[in-house]
Order: sequence, then C-alpha cells, then structure tokens
Amino acid sequence: MTDSTKLSQEAFDRLKNEHDDLTTRGRIEIAKKIEAARELGDLSENGDYHAAKEEQGKMEGRIVHLAKLIGNAEIVTLDDSGSRTVQAGCVVSIRYEGDDEVEKYLIGSIEERREGVTVMSPGSPLGQALVGAGPGDIVGFEAPGGLLNVEVVEIEY
Repeated sequence: MTDSTKLSQEAFDRLKNEHDDLTTRGRIEIAKKIEAARELGDLSENGDYHAAKEEQGKMEGRIVHLAKLIGNAEIVTLDDSGSRTVQAGCVVSIRYEGDDEVEKYLIGSIEERREGVTVMSPGSPLGQALVGAGPGDIVGFEAPGGLLNVEVVEIEY
C-alpha cells in the first residue's frame, strides 16, 4: 500500500490543473515540436528533434509524478479548533537548543512549497517530533550526529 501525500485543497487543485494542462495542451505542443523537427530531415543529427524528445520525456515523467500525487492525495485542513499544535500545513518557527537563530518551516509535502519558507516533511525525524507540539514545547529527535532538541517558538496556520 502506498503512503498518502498530505496536501492542502489549494495545492491539490494546483497540481490537478497542472496535470490536466500537461496531458492536453502540453502533449499537443510537444507533438507539434517533434513533427516540425522531423521535417528538418535526418533525425540522427537533428538537434531540434533530440531536444524535443528530451522535453517530451521530462514532461511525461512530470505527468506520471503528478498522477501519483493526485491519486494518493489526502486533503488536509488545518485544525484551528484551539489546540494550537504543529500539524501538516502549518508554518512552524523553531530554535535549536543553544542557538539564538529562529528557523521557519512549512510542515507538509514539497508540493506545498512557498517562497521564503523551507518545506519539512511531517514524516522526517524532526517533522515527526514536531507534529503535535505547541509553542514553548521542547522536542528531541535523532539526527545523524546524535540527539538534538528544538523549541517550538511560533505556529502559523
């Protein structure tokens, strides 16, 4: 059984629209590029043809990736019922023990990425430790260099 990908409704809709666009307009455009390149002659030394085929391969890979994400998506909504804990879809500010610098992370799928905020998977060791924690909580997680502790400074929903 495949693990689900937790996505906001906004991210799901954006990915679905991208998938629909690539499987319709995208495929038509790449087919036209390949056809135009074929008309230039010898395919073995035709740079336009090889570039178009490479672009087609990348696009088809993205289509497959998007189809899997959409098919395994679990739409999450932030539980703003007053619990004020870290959960998928929120932005959490943390401070490592012994450090003064505060770092911000969006807890969720890389497909949720936003400018200015690093994405952290809720399934990562730090992500797992943070989920369910509240402001002021100190949580520990096992890193390659040993146990690290972080303080939850702020949670944005």
